[in-house]
Amino acid sequence: MTPEDATATAAGEGLVVVLATFPDAELAARVAHLLVAERRVACVNILPAVRSVYAWKGQVESAAEVLVIMKTRAGAVNDVVARVKALHPYELPEVIALPVVAGLPGYVQWIMDETQIPASTESTKGPTS
Repeated sequence: MTPEDATATAAGEGLVVVLATFPDAELAARVAHLLVAERRVACVNILPAVRSVYAWKGQVESAAEVLVIMKTRAGAVNDVVARVKALHPYELPEVIALPVVAGLPGYVQWIMDETQIPASTESTKGPTS
């Protein structure tokens, strides 16, 4: 596979990586399992120890958090973002999506095979405790 093949594969399929932070690993794992089971994402990586420094309500804050990296198709990204927000305890959670510009064709196809574009984005309730 040439770099051009990888770029064409990922760009043509419209894949995204969604990043989010959670206050603890237990909640991150529950949300990850739910999103994979619902076929909203194909895979979630959970990075257990990050330190976030951010401006919030006029103050500089710092918190230990858990970073999750989710892989999905572009057509499902709005649903994934809404679902994470609904399951998240923060007033304003970090949930951002980045386009995938290249990928191993087989991996790209696997993400497409394991995810679905939702018929509706109204299902945002689920267990958070």
